[in-house]
Amino acid sequence: MDAETVSRQDVPTENKHDEHLVEIDHERLSFFTPVGEVKALSDVSLYVNAGEVLGIVGESGSGKSVTSYSLMGLIAYPGKIIGGDLYFNDHHINKMTDKEMQKIRGNEVSIIFQDPMTSLNPVYTIGNQIREVILLHTDKTKEQANERARELLTLVGINEPEKRLKQYPHELSGGMRQRVMIAMALACEPKLLIADEPTTALDVTIQAQIIELMMELRKKLGMAIIMITHDLGVVASMCDRIAVMYAGKIVESGTTDEIFYEPKHEYTKGLLKSIPKMNEKVYQRLVPIQGTPVDLLNPPKGCPFASRCNSCMKICLREMPPVMDFSDSHFASCWLNTRKQMEGEQKK
Repeated sequence: MDAETVSRQDVPTENKHDEHLVEIDHERLSFFTPVGEVKALSDVSLYVNAGEVLGIVGESGSGKSVTSYSLMGLIAYPGKIIGGDLYFNDHHINKMTDKEMQKIRGNEVSIIFQDPMTSLNPVYTIGNQIREVILLHTDKTKEQANERARELLTLVGINEPEKRLKQYPHELSGGMRQRVMIAMALACEPKLLIADEPTTALDVTIQAQIIELMMELRKKLGMAIIMITHDLGVVASMCDRIAVMYAGKIVESGTTDEIFYEPKHEYTKGLLKSIPKMNEKVYQRLVPIQGTPVDLLNPPKGCPFASRCNSCMKICLREMPPVMDFSDSHFASCWLNTRKQMEGEQKK
């Protein structure tokens, strides 16, 4: 399929959200601080289908977590959604009240936070914290909630669940605390699970176990997953599609194969070059991405990655690149693609 340059602002979005479990249309979100407006998200659009795993990758500060938190209504002052629409399971998220959000948060959509030690309350037992979620969102009795808590710990692979329910977070290992967080997130069998870098603080062996566990639970419960991470190795093993974020924008999105084998944005290519390859016969030095992220208080007029791009052109500094489609699922926003397209047309 030939690449086509389109403006996503011109694509009609009416009733489009009905086709997907999650639909974010042109979201803009800023934090209004004493020193100025931090433009955390600029025209972010993405979707997630029922039962699908979407990976959102990018370096720290790119907007990955803010995107997911806004979907759950967890953006506190001084953050504010200033444009766009967010839909989840027929709910218009940014038009719901706090009371309405409380009904779906933890029930229809749940989140696993990055650090389980700071997410779990240190003065309450594991059993108290899991039962609280169950009692809040269901009509189960305390006895039924306790039984359900035991079932959940067994489901996530924690041995001696009766004993663990009586223990406090500090008495468990990092991997077990993360499994407890997953158990709490699954208490009401949500349609969407948001995993915010759930393997960052774990060793490699435990990381693999947590990823395997999440994929098994996805098959059992049929839920969709948004996997937020900076580790492309993690998304390669579990995601159907990948969205690459940089400076509050999605600069490229596509299937896992398209992102890994046909990357179209220089930032995506830079991320791939920084991954160690175990099957290479010849020793190759990893290539880091030079420079630092842009200042979101004063974002550049052109491509946000231009100052760190080895292939930067003058137009990259002046104007934002258009979105170019390469397939029904693959698009990127990079001036180099436009130049290649123009050069190809001139040769014909």
